[in-house]
Amino acid sequence: MAGSAQPYRHMQAMEVLLEGETDFAGWRDAARRLALNNVAPETVTWSTGRDGDLFGSRDPLPEIPAGATMNVPRDFIDLAELVTCHSEPQRFALLYRILSRLRSEPDLLKIASDTDVIRLNELAKAVRRDIHKMRAFVRFRKIEEADGERYVSWFEPQHYIVERNAAFFVRRFTGMRWTILTPYLSADWDGEDLRFGPGANRSAAPSDDDLEALWKTYYANIFNPARLKVKAMQAEMPKKYWRNLPEAALIPDLIAGADKSAQEMIARMPTIPAPHHETVRAKHWSNKPEAESGDGADASSIAELRDAAKACRRCPLWADATQTVFGEGPEDARIVFVGEQPGDQEDLAGKPFVGPAGKVFDGVLEEAGVDRSITYVTNGVKHFKFEPRGKRRIHSKPNAGEISACRWWLDHELALIKPDLAVAMGATAAQSLLGKSIAVTKMRGQVVTRDDGLRVFLTIHPSFILRIPDPSDKEAERERFVADMRAVKQLMAA
Repeated sequence: MAGSAQPYRHMQAMEVLLEGETDFAGWRDAARRLALNNVAPETVTWSTGRDGDLFGSRDPLPEIPAGATMNVPRDFIDLAELVTCHSEPQRFALLYRILSRLRSEPDLLKIASDTDVIRLNELAKAVRRDIHKMRAFVRFRKIEEADGERYVSWFEPQHYIVERNAAFFVRRFTGMRWTILTPYLSADWDGEDLRFGPGANRSAAPSDDDLEALWKTYYANIFNPARLKVKAMQAEMPKKYWRNLPEAALIPDLIAGADKSAQEMIARMPTIPAPHHETVRAKHWSNKPEAESGDGADASSIAELRDAAKACRRCPLWADATQTVFGEGPEDARIVFVGEQPGDQEDLAGKPFVGPAGKVFDGVLEEAGVDRSITYVTNGVKHFKFEPRGKRRIHSKPNAGEISACRWWLDHELALIKPDLAVAMGATAAQSLLGKSIAVTKMRGQVVTRDDGLRVFLTIHPSFILRIPDPSDKEAERERFVADMRAVKQLMAA
């Protein structure tokens, strides 16, 4: 019959040749054909263009039987694409074995004690960690070429991550012409096009440049002896990377003098908050009305509402905060991002999301393709709640009464803006928007519709990412946050 697949004659053993070490598309096609023809995993040998004979004979792949389909969890596809980048020779065999098992065990990935699942997650974690190490320890050095400056670096990854990681460096260093050399592959960005080429030797990369001394001075000045943990530092920055890092030459002396430097820091530490906090606060509160609560009920614009909130006394938080931190953005924004409360830097600047969490937020929005300039950003609580620790002010979680009091301002912001969607970032934001406590980690990615028809998308606060100690876990959580923001973009397009 025309168009029908020929019957596949099962072979005792067969070999599948992939085009390269990271040929996920090739593996996916071959695995699908084999699985739909019930080819047992133990009868298949997987090889790549690197370790196989490109010109040798290979068994033809079977045709997909007419009408045959296959559905696997999206989580497996994502993990498989990641694990493809691992240097483990048997990774493709592991992936095909798990794929075959998923057909009869659809919940296999949820079985944390399963040997194959354990190995799959180990390989994925190792690749994520290697991706993080590359982003952390690539050091560009400038060279002069006939057509201008180029920045070149040398890195030795443990796995085949250069192609997967290159887009990060394009985003981070878009305006530079750069080249990353590794033993198995090179990545080259000319300002417009990204190209990949063969691997290189370390001798092809420059060993220093004019900025080397400046970089060492910077590193020496940001080194904090009071927080030094040698084992943790070496776990995060293994010695094998040191020879490519200009600052590594300083590390032995900095460690040796850490105790003395820490004692000197303690002796200099003030026991009260830094004076500039009170200076900024006094400037803000001077000549403000002593109202029991901010007015603003008749405000017809965000500017009027913001001005009224400057004198807010709806809860006790105003007494210690430097100033009210109100929302920012266009008054006709279709989407409103709601955080939890201002941090130390926001409290001093009087603007939301300008601290470390704000930088994470900006980067994630950019990566997800969400234009922050057309969104409105605010917090569920408008004053910074903190505990003084010497010269530092440590974030303290607002209680239900404080959240409820400040919801008055948030409701008025939403009434004036009339957005199509609100994004609750964190439990405090969710409680502010929905009027009740929400388990954000369990309901993450869900959309809840309020009584007034406003859709509320639930996700984490970007500061959560900053608190994760393990680099690979932190990067994985950031990728999940990017996925959440992409989902938000799709909701806006719907």
